[in-house]
Amino acid sequence: MTATPRTPLSRGRIAAAIVVAIAADAFSFVIGPFGLTFADEVIDVAVMGLETWLLGFHFLFLPTFVLEVIPLVDAFPTWTACVLAVVAIRKRASAARS
Repeated sequence: MTATPRTPLSRGRIAAAIVVAIAADAFSFVIGPFGLTFADEVIDVAVMGLETWLLGFHFLFLPTFVLEVIPLVDAFPTWTACVLAVVAIRKRASAARS
């Protein structure tokens, strides 16, 4: 039920997606308790766009984006977990097609 990415997953794209996710989660953890929610939402919109560009659209990005808006939940590494799950799902799907 996921859309097929337009570009194949390369090691570089996967690594970049993981770095972006870790950086976003670290940023959320650092500024989250200080009440800079607007900055956090701007970062989350940018991360959603970058991850979609790097990995292709996946439905798991939508609930992750919503979770990032909830206070205290955004302190958890939700983007990192989502990206790792999407990469695993896409690799499993491509292995099944081969």
